[in-house]
Amino acid sequence: MSNSWERPKLKIPKTKSEWFWDIIGCSLYMASILLLIFIWNQLPDKVPAHYNALGEVDRWGSKSKLLILPGMGAFIIVFMRFFEKRPELHNYPERLNESNAKQFYLLSRKMVNQIKNICLIIFVLITFESVSIALGWSGEFGVWFLPVAVILLLTPIAAGLLKQRKIK
Repeated sequence: MSNSWERPKLKIPKTKSEWFWDIIGCSLYMASILLLIFIWNQLPDKVPAHYNALGEVDRWGSKSKLLILPGMGAFIIVFMRFFEKRPELHNYPERLNESNAKQFYLLSRKMVNQIKNICLIIFVLITFESVSIALGWSGEFGVWFLPVAVILLLTPIAAGLLKQRKIK
């Protein structure tokens, strides 16, 4: 049953953890958009447009560059939601069958949900940091941001793969 067209299409209700992640991710995403709306006229013409691996601003750009992150967030919401609704399209080991499909689908869907919302949270943090620097509220991220962001993104993947190994 390795062909995604042959896989069963199951209707599995959203779990509490998926609802939790969606509420956190989407609430923070909407808050970042509201922040941009409310402070837009206070922003200087030049704002941080890029950070290096040490979390230091290495390029400045027009304030319209701040709209890229919410735009990417919107794309991720739509793109990842498509795959959340269609877990039969995800990649699975050959041991996937009718009896374990629900377990595989749910685990994979949760992983996609968490990655989607972690990406949104990271974009929110970058937006807030850029606004903070532009308005003189705070300094730069620092060296911790990139490794923490990578660890946050890899954690659901590693946890999901470990849990997947236990499915018979």
